Amino acid sequence: MTQFLPPNLLALFAARDPIPYLPPAAKLPHEKKQKGYDGVGAFLDVFEHPSETPPPTRVETREERMERRRRERAEQTAYKLEQEIALWDPSTNPKATMDPFKTLFVARINYDTSESKLRREFEGYGAIKKICMIFNKDNNKPRGYAFIEYEHERDMHSAYKHADGKKIDGKRVLVDVERARTVKGWLPRRLGGGLGGTRRGGADVNIKHSGREDNERERERYRLEQRDREDRPRHDRPDYPEFSMPPFDVQIKQEPNEDENKYNPEDTNGEEYNY
Repeated sequence: MTQFLPPNLLALFAARDPIPYLPPAAKLPHEKKQKGYDGVGAFLDVFEHPSETPPPTRVETREERMERRRRERAEQTAYKLEQEIALWDPSTNPKATMDPFKTLFVARINYDTSESKLRREFEGYGAIKKICMIFNKDNNKPRGYAFIEYEHERDMHSAYKHADGKKIDGKRVLVDVERARTVKGWLPRRLGGGLGGTRRGGADVNIKHSGREDNERERERYRLEQRDREDRPRHDRPDYPEFSMPPFDVQIKQEPNEDENKYNPEDTNGEEYNY
């Protein structure tokens, strides 16, 4: 097809001139005469004697380095915790309530719950003297727990008994007595104490219910009693009738009376029935 093209287009397909040959600048590797390898026997006197060789320096592995850092952090945390425990004294808190035996501890509060809403919810158990909601010192955000001081101790006991698990702003709260100034040797969660069970470990050990752990023990005992009651056989009682309803799709066939004809195989199979 190219022979039919005009000359100006055929010039575009013309072959170029061949590349001119140039001699190599140096000999090729296989053309060079190379010197063979020499031994190291002449340098033996330069090396140190094996008896004078220092012991090799041992370098810790990655696992050992991680374990050492973990151990150092644990020791540092334990030392810091020990110092904070020595300085912690709840009786010197100027913002605390007056009487710890009239104070109710409320935890798991919704972060949007205000002090007025908390007062309205807990005033039903008695007159409230003071409410201390705890806020973060850095950003002034609520920490999710508060202390409520009642005028009378009986009102605090009533709230302790009936307000546990109460839903406020869509979240069930937990109530307990104040233990910092009433229980000897009590420590908060940040110092290694506390009674909370929502951060013990994995999902298999953390509690998921709302309320105190003693309430959970009551629920567990109730569940065990219900299970024992259901597993108890009914025929143990002599006066208990043994009766069970048949399924709806089962038809009960009644026995024929004496005056009715009994079953006859010839009626079913005809005269050709073979005995």
